[in-house]
Amino acid sequence: MRILVLGSGAREHAIVLALLDEEAGHEIIAAPGNAGIAASATSSARGSVTTIALDPTDPVLVADYAFDNDIELVVIGPEAPLVAGVADALRPRGIAVFGPGRAAAALEGSKTFAKRVMEAAGVPTGRATLADTLAEVEATLDDFGAPYVVKADGLAAGKGVLVTSDRDAALAHATHYLQQGPVLVEEFLDGQEVSLFLLSDGTHVVPLSPAQDYKRLLDGDRGPNTGGMGAYSPLPWLADRFGSEEAFDDEVVETIAKPTVKQLAEEQTPFIGLLYAGLILTSRGIRVIEFNARFGDPETQVVLPRLETPLSGLLFAAATGGLGQVPRPVFRPDAAVTVVLASEGYPEAPETGRVIEGVDAAASVPGVHLAHAATAIGAASGPGGTAPLVATGGRVLNVVALGSDFAEARRRAYEAIGRIRLEGGQYRTDIAARVAE
Repeated sequence: MRILVLGSGAREHAIVLALLDEEAGHEIIAAPGNAGIAASATSSARGSVTTIALDPTDPVLVADYAFDNDIELVVIGPEAPLVAGVADALRPRGIAVFGPGRAAAALEGSKTFAKRVMEAAGVPTGRATLADTLAEVEATLDDFGAPYVVKADGLAAGKGVLVTSDRDAALAHATHYLQQGPVLVEEFLDGQEVSLFLLSDGTHVVPLSPAQDYKRLLDGDRGPNTGGMGAYSPLPWLADRFGSEEAFDDEVVETIAKPTVKQLAEEQTPFIGLLYAGLILTSRGIRVIEFNARFGDPETQVVLPRLETPLSGLLFAAATGGLGQVPRPVFRPDAAVTVVLASEGYPEAPETGRVIEGVDAAASVPGVHLAHAATAIGAASGPGGTAPLVATGGRVLNVVALGSDFAEARRRAYEAIGRIRLEGGQYRTDIAARVAE
């Protein structure tokens, strides 16, 4: 197939690598992509990859390009093109697109919309109050009690959520985001967190394999919230509570995903694409922390390398209403771990433009590959000089390792990341440590 993948991060790199892994000869165009995606493959039996300078958030440009270039499937990676309505511009032109329209994407773009849909669908979640003023925030904080949970209502690149026992910090966070609009103050839910990806064609729902990510910057879940510093999959400890991973997946499908998709369909806003359920396992059962409307990052980087079922078939079935005829996806038994290398100053003020070295040495570790998140080829140092790889953002690279168990996967991941040199680079040293013990 000719497939257009929109986005420039490690999630999109992981999607491209999964499509190439099928060895189906796909023609993949990434817009705009990154240095890692551009280097992923040349034209071969595995397929081809090219990158183009196309704004993925411009609905008209994307739709025109897809139509003029005979694109058979568009895969929307990040949230911004979804909220911009890119899918809405593609579908009337007969182009299969994996990603919800603007109205359904509000499930991620507006925490208030998501809470309303969950309430209407009877989906289990925590109490929440939408606050327009600091006085309303203060009253709700006092009502719910500590720990306090304050969320920006709109998109915030994974950094709009604060969970703290410090009331002053909660008020400061609310004050900052109230400048942009209302904030959501939520009841704190205690338990293990789980991320589960669910494919939807607007009617049917198919689960992938669950993962767990690490949102805090520092070891021991300390420091500020980030877009995610690492992840692992599968989650062997789910069997202790649910009997098996499949039983957990089925409960989420029946009590959370299907009711949500049904509610959106009844509201004439069908959800077609990837429903990301951020879940927490409380003493009272599974609860939804948040919904996203696309593949999560960095969880995608550990879920897709374990997928044996061809990804392209799943995405195309979801985009064209055919998930009802798709068998349950099959996953390899391997353990997968990803560790994120971030720039100095991330998440508040990341340093960019610094040279990255040692990526080839890192990728040579058995079972390891790299997913680029924010990289580019810099300027060559003089005539005939080699153009270096440079960091262009906060989360720079994902080191992804597979192993027969988590101990092996962790050892490989940390051996590989130890070979990479980035001035001021930072990463957590405890990703998947609990499950490897």
